[in-house]
Amino acid sequence: MSKASILPAVWNVPAEFRDRLGDQVGRQRAMFSDGHLLLILHDLPSPEDIGRQGRFFWRQPDGTWSSYSRGAGQRGVAKHLDEYIDLVTRFEEQDEQSTSSTDYFSVIYGLAPIQRSARNMHQALQQARELCPQDRDIINFRDRAYRIERTAELLMGDAKASLEFLIAKRTEEQAESSHQMAVSSHRLNILAAFFFPMATLSALYGVNLQHGLEKIQSVSELASAPPPSFPFLLVILVGIVLGFILKSFVTSKNASQPEKVEQA
Repeated sequence: MSKASILPAVWNVPAEFRDRLGDQVGRQRAMFSDGHLLLILHDLPSPEDIGRQGRFFWRQPDGTWSSYSRGAGQRGVAKHLDEYIDLVTRFEEQDEQSTSSTDYFSVIYGLAPIQRSARNMHQALQQARELCPQDRDIINFRDRAYRIERTAELLMGDAKASLEFLIAKRTEEQAESSHQMAVSSHRLNILAAFFFPMATLSALYGVNLQHGLEKIQSVSELASAPPPSFPFLLVILVGIVLGFILKSFVTSKNASQPEKVEQA
């Protein structure tokens, strides 16, 4: 017992068409036999779809078109192309409104199967054009399919370029932020290096040097206060000198860059 064909049972198509079709729709293509043309196209694809749903368009030798779900006449194929155009237009509007990497990725992710399907649809209609070279409708369908393919291709390229630019811009901003943090950290290291000797000397002496200012109770007594003692001034002076020396060592190029090891 022969299996049921995926073509509509009411279609009086050549038996060759049914014999050449399996249980799945397969790739988009055109078949020709005894003046009959069968177009096998795909429904609007989605990234989540593993398989593809087929749409069949049958052209009889007298030029009459039939379709299973898109109406009779040439309007069936035209409606099929219009749905692709509308979908690509929606992605184009989404691309224009995109501002983040997530938005651009959504456009690329959703448009990828549309671009592939449009390319294969154009090839199938070109094949039909070669099988029926005198049919002007097929020529127009072929040209519209090419415009859909080209529009999807340009939109995909624009979305990818925008995504790459956005990533490069974010990377540049992060690099600039890291540079600013490195500069700030370097400045803090210089300050720490400058005051480290003074803080060490103060810690060694207990920060309890008698300088004469600890007994002052008011501003009026400041003028009559004795000058700071010599040990206090000596600690400050030594700390400043050592601070400059350590700062020069921290900021020197030889200290910040390791020596290159010659390769054997």
